[in-house]
Amino acid sequence: MVALGELLPGDSPRIQGEDVTHVRNLAKTSDPLPPVVVHRPTMRVIDGMHRLKAARARGDAEIAVEYFDGTAADAFLRAVKENVVHGLPLSRADREAAAKRIIQSHAGLSDRAIATVVGLSAPTVGTIRQCSTDSSFQSNSRVGQDGRMRPLSAVDGRLRASRIIAERPEASLRAIAREANVSLGTAQDVRKRMDRGEDPVPAKFAPQLVPQPRSAEAPMGLPALHLLRRDPSLRLSETGRALLQWMGVCGAEHRREEIVNAVPEHCVRIIVELARSCAASWTQLGRDLERRTVVNNG
Repeated sequence: MVALGELLPGDSPRIQGEDVTHVRNLAKTSDPLPPVVVHRPTMRVIDGMHRLKAARARGDAEIAVEYFDGTAADAFLRAVKENVVHGLPLSRADREAAAKRIIQSHAGLSDRAIATVVGLSAPTVGTIRQCSTDSSFQSNSRVGQDGRMRPLSAVDGRLRASRIIAERPEASLRAIAREANVSLGTAQDVRKRMDRGEDPVPAKFAPQLVPQPRSAEAPMGLPALHLLRRDPSLRLSETGRALLQWMGVCGAEHRREEIVNAVPEHCVRIIVELARSCAASWTQLGRDLERRTVVNNG
């Protein structure tokens, strides 16, 4: 029990403030009022301003309190949640305003998690988020209702996993999944696709990306191959698909040591000559393309 004089008004999610009629009705009862939720660091009422005003109106000296020890932003989150599940319902405008504020203070929460707190649908919260013009309110990942953080884009997670596999082919699937923030199944699928010389990102996940002109910041290695595989001018022609298949073999660079160790001794000399021949062919292809660019731009 806490003296009424020690409590301060909190940061209410109600745009219009407390409802006078509801306070009056609460004050008419002689029964003990339910505990109010109070932010202990500030002694501000998180949930229960109607009950606090009713207690004052009927001349009570103290009221039952439940303390909350989180941050001010978390206190507002608790206030909204409490007011949605009991007491005088929040208006639609109250809930939408609360959703916008929670998106600002807890950008990492998923639309569904925020929707559960404010009593709106997940698509509605998503629309409110999209209307935010401040990029700091956006996040590349979301914390779901189960408390787990997941990336928004399957493409980003798969590309991260592919880079880890290329750099550290000996890494375990569990380590790859943890570092890339993807599921174990996704890490396994990415590794299998790379072993087959395929794009680590299936077409159903990837947007239609067209590679940009070469620059100092242009992507290299697997990210560059991923961009090329999304280019319709290559993947929709027979010659383009053949080129992508050749480049896919080169994309298996992470298996070079394994391949070297697996080549039988009697095949070494032949494969060495073939490898040098292939290297010369790729070098000539690069020169021919550079020459064509110079001619076309000249």
